[in-house]
Amino acid sequence: MSQGFSIELYFDPALENQVLKAWNVLARRQISTQLIEIESRPHITLFSSPFLDPPKLESVLKSFASKQGPLPLSFSSIGTFPNDKNVIFLAPVPTMALLQFQAQLFEAIKKEGIEIGEGFEADSWIPYCAVAQEVPKTRIAEAFCVLRELKLPVSGYAMDIGLVEFSPVREYFSFELGNAVEA
Repeated sequence: MSQGFSIELYFDPALENQVLKAWNVLARRQISTQLIEIESRPHITLFSSPFLDPPKLESVLKSFASKQGPLPLSFSSIGTFPNDKNVIFLAPVPTMALLQFQAQLFEAIKKEGIEIGEGFEADSWIPYCAVAQEVPKTRIAEAFCVLRELKLPVSGYAMDIGLVEFSPVREYFSFELGNAVEA
């Protein structure tokens, strides 16, 4: 049964591999394997909602993606949220380009009458790329130490935008930024 949907921003292969390296190191240390198990792909979540209509969103995302170009990203720090999900993430530098990208997408979706989950409004959205989920509390400090070994910042580009249902992750569609052809 679906837990929800999310619109995700995907990376160029080199940046994606840097994130996968973090996932694999944490998996080898048996700190967290959840993202690998649910067949996720490294990404920044732009929006998430328990209920979305994929066919309605497809044209919105296709049109939006065609008007954008690759988006520069630089993950410069490691963080976590103060909740029980024990997510550890890489945080991108919150550039004006990244924040505007998400805000413009929010407006395009809102204009179609599509409801978006809480925390994704332009003034409250926190961009992040999960590298571990459901980390045991007793291993969070260890996970941070392991991730500090990554040579941050890691930089690259966001290249695609897609809609997935989770969990496990199932991609409905994705579009290359700057190209109206389905990726």
